[in-house]
Amino acid sequence: MAASRTPSRSGAKPTKIPQVSWREPHPAPIVLVSGPEEVCAERAIAGVRDYLRAEDPALEVSDVRADDYAPGALLSLTSPSLFGEPRLVRVSGVEKCSDAFIQEAVSYLGNPQEGATVILRHTGASVRGKKLLDALRTGTGGGIEIACPAVKRDSDRVDFAAGEFRAAKKRIAPAALRALVSAFADDLTELAAACQQLIGDVDGDISEEIVTKYYGGRVEVSAFVVADTAIAGRYGEALVALRHALSSGADPVPMVAAFAMKLRTMARVAGNREPSRQLAQRLGMKDWQVDRARRDLAGWNERSLGMAIQATARADGEVKGAARDPIFALERMVTVIATRQPFGE
Repeated sequence: MAASRTPSRSGAKPTKIPQVSWREPHPAPIVLVSGPEEVCAERAIAGVRDYLRAEDPALEVSDVRADDYAPGALLSLTSPSLFGEPRLVRVSGVEKCSDAFIQEAVSYLGNPQEGATVILRHTGASVRGKKLLDALRTGTGGGIEIACPAVKRDSDRVDFAAGEFRAAKKRIAPAALRALVSAFADDLTELAAACQQLIGDVDGDISEEIVTKYYGGRVEVSAFVVADTAIAGRYGEALVALRHALSSGADPVPMVAAFAMKLRTMARVAGNREPSRQLAQRLGMKDWQVDRARRDLAGWNERSLGMAIQATARADGEVKGAARDPIFALERMVTVIATRQPFGE
C-alpha cells in the first residue's frame, strides 16, 4: 500500500508509513491505532487479532498499559517462546505513557521481534509520546497507521452506518438509513450496535418501516417523523405526531433542529435541475439527500418555503428561551409548515 501524504483534518503533518482503513485492518510489526473514535479503534484492534488468529490459532495475546508500564515488559512479551508461537501485544494508553515505555518502545522500533505484532493505541488526547509517534511515522519499524478520527458531522455518521451495512452486504433504504442515524445522533457506539442488530435480525432489505418498528421510540426519530409529516402537508397527523413525541420526552430544541435541517436541504436543492449525483457532489451532499429533498419539495414554492424557514427560525429562538411556552411555539411552527399559510389564517 502506498504511503499517504495527505494532511489530516486536524492539521497533523503528513505521514510516511502506510495508512490502513479501520474497516480493513491487517497486521504489521507495529500497528499505530490513532484518533479518538473508540468504536473504530476497537474494530481495528479486534480485526488485527482475528487476522492473526486465523493464520495461527496458537496466537499469544498480551495486554500492556503504557501509563503503568513495567520496564522490560515489551521485550519480554514480544520475544519468541519455546515453541515459536506468534505474539500480539496490545498497548493501551500511549497518550499518557511513562518515560520508561517511550524509551523502550523507541528502541524496539529499531529492532522489532520476528513473529510479533505490537499495537499502540493513542487517542490523540495529548502530545505525550510524540517522540515515539514521530519515529514510527517516519517509517521506523515497518509499521502502519490506522486512523480513527472523531465522527461528529451528520454526513460522517451516515457514512459510518452505510459502511456497516455495505460491509455486511446488506441493503438499507436511504430513508431508513437517515432515520437510523437520526435516532442515534449522539452516540456512535449505540449507532454501531443498532446497525449490527438490524443486520443480524432482519432478513432481506431494511426499510424505513423496520427501523421505525425497532427504534421508533427514540426522540430523534420522532422529531423527523413530525418534520416529514408536516412538510408533506398532513396537518392533523403532524399535530398528533408532535404531541406523541412530546409525551415521549422529546426536547423541543432538537425537534426544531430536525425541521431546520430538512428545510435547509430543500432550500439548497429548490429550483436546481442538475442531475442528482452532480448536484450532490457540488453541494457536498449525498445523492439520496438530493432525491429526498426533491420529493419533499412537491407542492412547495418560493413563498411557502421562505415562510416555513422564517417560522422555524422564530420557533428556534422561542424554544431556547425567547418565549414562555415552547409547546405553543412548536405547534405554531407545525401549523405554518403543514398548512403553508401564515399562522391564524
